Amino acid sequence: MTSNAKQVYGTTNPTPEQVAASGVRRMGSVFALNEENEQLYRDLHANAWPEIVEQLRKSNIRNFSIFITELAGQKYVVSYYEYVGADYEADQKAMTEDPATARWHEALSPCDAPGVPCGPMDPVFWME
Repeated sequence: MTSNAKQVYGTTNPTPEQVAASGVRRMGSVFALNEENEQLYRDLHANAWPEIVEQLRKSNIRNFSIFITELAGQKYVVSYYEYVGADYEADQKAMTEDPATARWHEALSPCDAPGVPCGPMDPVFWME
């Protein structure tokens, strides 16, 4: 279902310019979890590889949280992090070019539920 709703900015949902001026970019995403591989997902994240955590830090990612929830019989992974760098695209590129990160994503690939589209979340409320 496609929505015609448009983003609305106000005192509790700042404009992209106001977010940029704050020095912190808040990011959220969601994807459907392949329930057959939920334990793999939990195991990998309980002891995330040190080089992955280090690459996240080098790429200016802070306050990273991941949650699993179930909605209407489907499990989802919901994540949130704060980006505190000055060049998001360059930092994302550094992560995608990192060999350890590529291996990490390969290890996690069976955890995505096939055929269920998901993606980034649209911010609508911000309070510090």
